[in-house]
Amino acid sequence: MKIAILSRNTSLYSTRRLCEAAVKRGHKVRVIDSLKCYMSINQDKSSMHYKQGEVLENFDAIIPRIGASITFYATAILRQFESMRTYPLNQSIAITRARDKLRAHQLLARKGIGMPITGFAHSPSNTKDLIKMVGGAPLVIKLLEGTQGKGVLLADNEKMAETLIEAFRDLEAFFLVQEFIEEAKGMDIRCFVIGDKVVAAMARKAQTGDFRANIHLGATAETIKITPKERKMAVQAAKIVGLNVAGVDIVRSKRGPLVLEVNSSPGLKGIETASGLDIAEMIIKYLENHAKPLNGNVNG
Repeated sequence: MKIAILSRNTSLYSTRRLCEAAVKRGHKVRVIDSLKCYMSINQDKSSMHYKQGEVLENFDAIIPRIGASITFYATAILRQFESMRTYPLNQSIAITRARDKLRAHQLLARKGIGMPITGFAHSPSNTKDLIKMVGGAPLVIKLLEGTQGKGVLLADNEKMAETLIEAFRDLEAFFLVQEFIEEAKGMDIRCFVIGDKVVAAMARKAQTGDFRANIHLGATAETIKITPKERKMAVQAAKIVGLNVAGVDIVRSKRGPLVLEVNSSPGLKGIETASGLDIAEMIIKYLENHAKPLNGNVNG
């Protein structure tokens, strides 16, 4: 197959590993910077152009590695590839669902997926009731567009919660107010989902003094055995959002497992290091089984 990887940096671990796995399995692969793409949209033949006018065409599959800061433009580029019959590892619409934390939570809640109690409001007159709605302080405040633990704050008491909420409102930022799962003790579980399986799982433990279990923020990771309920929940969450490949973050609470987030571009470094598995190769094999090569040949 001829595979494109949408990524801004060829040296990133996940991008590099996907390239290696694709080449190893006999495919042609190219890394494309979505911000250097531009498109022609018309009823006869839409096209994709790159850098100084090169026409990009005839890719059998595309792997989107889209950073949060460029979601709008990069998903537009992905949609263009989709319209040109290129098979996406994750569809553009699923990525935009996952990136909008509010929308993702609403979709999951509608399907009965357990999650921390979550509040969303606009008017400052609702602050006290909003805090009460999620069980009071301590509570977590999350920017809707935050990623890798950025824009996620813990308010230890009601006064701090009110202050942070008003500060976000003054900045005209959209945010969620969420129940703090204290019994998790700064640990969550990243379930790596490919298709209808959790292929690997790792427990992430926050640094001392922090509650955010993100590898980018210095959290440690190790393999963990998940329960059948957690496994089923992770697969369901990915499917509800519409993702073929996802990192589903789960926290263990007194009332059972709860989904924190569904990530559309999960990093490979932490999960491959912790599990010792070749996750990149698993992703390429998934493409082989689901993409329909334009040239009719899976390999090459």
